Amino acid sequence: MSERSLALALLDGRFAVARLEPGAPTPEWASAGAFTSVTRTSDELSIVCAAGSVPDEVKAERDWRCLAVAGPLDFSEVGILAELTAALAEAGISLFALSTYDTDYLLVRAADLEGALAALRARGHAVDG
Repeated sequence: MSERSLALALLDGRFAVARLEPGAPTPEWASAGAFTSVTRTSDELSIVCAAGSVPDEVKAERDWRCLAVAGPLDFSEVGILAELTAALAEAGISLFALSTYDTDYLLVRAADLEGALAALRARGHAVDG
């Protein structure tokens, strides 16, 4: 059981994590759907969006599900991602984590979703979905 119980919500749909070249423009398909994250570094343009929006020829890991931590979270809060990722690591579940100004998101492969939900609930976290 965790020291604090966090509330998470399972977002609808399936997601993909796509990789484009660092200088590529942000494609229109990236903003389709209710959840999108675009990160550009000197090495890549990484896009998380609805899986069905990513063209087949684009390099991507598909079939992810997304859990959102109830927010907004205060910037002074410590250990939220550490707590959630530890629960999933102990269950042997890989994840892709994202943070926004208001909250954190965890993407897990669709095939691992039930195990992820069980691991989070076993640590005392409430998961809606």
